[in-house]
Amino acid sequence: MLLKIEKRSESSRVMVYMTPIIALVLTVLCSTVLFTLLGVSPVEALNTFFIQPLDSRYDLSELFVKATPLMLIAIGLSVGFKANVWNIGAEGQLTMGAIVGSSLFIYFHDIDSVFLLPAMILLGAIGGAAWAAIPAFLKTRFNANEILTSLMLVYVAILFLSVLVHGPWRDPDGFNFPESRTFSDSADMPILVAGTRMHFGTLLALLAVLGTWIMMAKTLVGFQIKVIGSAPTAGGYAGFSQKKIIWFTLLFGGALAGVAGLSEVAGPIDQIIPTISPGYGFTAIIVAFLGRLHPVGIFFASLLMALTYLGGETAQISLGLPVAVTGVFQGMVLFFLLASDVLVNYRFRLNIGRKAVS
Repeated sequence: MLLKIEKRSESSRVMVYMTPIIALVLTVLCSTVLFTLLGVSPVEALNTFFIQPLDSRYDLSELFVKATPLMLIAIGLSVGFKANVWNIGAEGQLTMGAIVGSSLFIYFHDIDSVFLLPAMILLGAIGGAAWAAIPAFLKTRFNANEILTSLMLVYVAILFLSVLVHGPWRDPDGFNFPESRTFSDSADMPILVAGTRMHFGTLLALLAVLGTWIMMAKTLVGFQIKVIGSAPTAGGYAGFSQKKIIWFTLLFGGALAGVAGLSEVAGPIDQIIPTISPGYGFTAIIVAFLGRLHPVGIFFASLLMALTYLGGETAQISLGLPVAVTGVFQGMVLFFLLASDVLVNYRFRLNIGRKAVS
């Protein structure tokens, strides 16, 4: 072959942590070309994307509102990814968590109790975990690919949500719009900072970051996840059960995605509507890898991705750019991150006659 790809004997540890920064720099450079083609000043566009959304205290709080579901979902996914369990269906688990958690208010909307919201959060986690249990069962019982099964279940969950809001859960006083009743005060996430929308879900996300870091660094289950992810055979010899880890990681990721879904409908949305998430479950995959599957890295990566959502909304209003620009920006980040990872772990050799040039 003229071009040969070889795995490096040892990857640079420094470059492993530098690749997210390199990916971001390359994304910004390519974005300038994109904005120029769209007829917009690159300097003005980048200022709109990254500076304007942070102008005020309220804007900073909105950053955490957007980052909350990304942080919760990405933390859950990162645990599975470390064990080579590829849960791609967090969007569906978010949706089912929102549905199951909200069902308590929908059917008992006249109850005013301090226990209502905690029960809804618990049900949200159960709903997301139960939806993730389906690919876990199919993987451990039939060796079905969890990427396909979890992804296909996303569309089942979204269609189920549509059936509910167009049917039995439609607000009888909502003028026939496909939406549920507005949540009562006892079912709403408490506001953390007065005058903003930053809610209790943000605190749950920060607790998830801290708890997951402790679990992965200090507990036996965290050690098992890392061993099975890096060396499944060695894990088997050590007596670690791969099936148990598959179940644990999928249920853990599903539960956090479910809490993220409930925090959205009981937080900024305040009701069940046909579209709960703009794609947080998929964007969280980028967040997990951009954060190097580490809780602290995920914290900062979720803030960055949240900024792209806010910047995209600002660019729509002030510059007239299409909403798809946000998705393109996020896609470029993932593309350059994966490309950088390939160059860190592999080298390219050009075969010229009998000589090979790296």
